[in-house]
Amino acid sequence: MKDEDRDAAHLWDMRDFAREVQRLVHRVTLDQLLGNSMRKLALERVLELLGEAARRVSENTRRKHPGIDWRRLSGQRNVLAHDYGVIDHRRLYDAAREKIPLLIAELDRILGEP
Repeated sequence: MKDEDRDAAHLWDMRDFAREVQRLVHRVTLDQLLGNSMRKLALERVLELLGEAARRVSENTRRKHPGIDWRRLSGQRNVLAHDYGVIDHRRLYDAAREKIPLLIAELDRILGEP
């Protein structure tokens, strides 16, 4: 399989995971998130999967799409996957509310969908 074909699949996965992150925080306050361990764990896991899909995108495709913060996505995945200390759910929530909608818009543009 060519890198371009794999990259397209990873970009689709990224968008699917980003949309799931958005669903997890839709109409949910930070306090509600912090009080719900299942939702916190789900948010952690989906963000980890999003970062893993981003990590698998080839360097060539990453260079073509500088509007995505590839390093941050991969770095966040590493923190979640390898448990580098305490997870700051406030930061995850803020990223989910503020950055994920922008990521979805960029992925929609890349994938040629509204």
